[in-house]
Amino acid sequence: MFEEITKGKKPIPEKLVSYGFKGDGDFFQYFTEILSGAFALTVQIGADNIIKTDLIEKETGESYILYKINASGGYVGEIRSAIEQILCDIVQNCYETAIFKTVQAQMAIEFVREIYGDEPEFLWTKFPDNAIWRRKDNKKWYGAILTVAGKKIGLKSDGIEEIIDLRMNPAEAETILSRDDYYPGWHMNKKSWYTLVLNGSIPDEELKERIRESYKLAGK
Repeated sequence: MFEEITKGKKPIPEKLVSYGFKGDGDFFQYFTEILSGAFALTVQIGADNIIKTDLIEKETGESYILYKINASGGYVGEIRSAIEQILCDIVQNCYETAIFKTVQAQMAIEFVREIYGDEPEFLWTKFPDNAIWRRKDNKKWYGAILTVAGKKIGLKSDGIEEIIDLRMNPAEAETILSRDDYYPGWHMNKKSWYTLVLNGSIPDEELKERIRESYKLAGK
């Protein structure tokens, strides 16, 4: 029930709390009313990120389950519509697109969120698995997180990789690109951008420092 609403997305715990959910990192609950207070709705999000709902008819105090089965009729449809509207609002305000799967890609996204308050921007309809980060003050990009075949960036494997493009000082390009696991910027100006593969080949702390440097360079 309502699975399509969250397809390809995952909740952001901090935003769930800001929205009004109660709980901790593994389980969240949100309570509200629908249809002018006729029903009490509970929305639950567990560790599996699946949304579950429970509806109580306030007049009788009993659970109302007809909206979960194949029951038809105008009233049931009105209830489903009201619940769906609430869930869509929750997803819009509290979820992010969950395109990137690697642990390190998710770490980088969370790091940028915590340090700069920025979310990945998905700019290209034809390339839904490519995103960028940009500074709030001057709108300049300081990073891009992309999905690409390994051979296209110089790997021996042609498997699909999640990568990050970051800025560099052109004067330091030769030194930076001489390092193991550093590659010329994919689909970027190779004089001022380089690419890292988000597969753990670069330690997390090193990646964080590279993101910080790229952010500073975008501010100049």
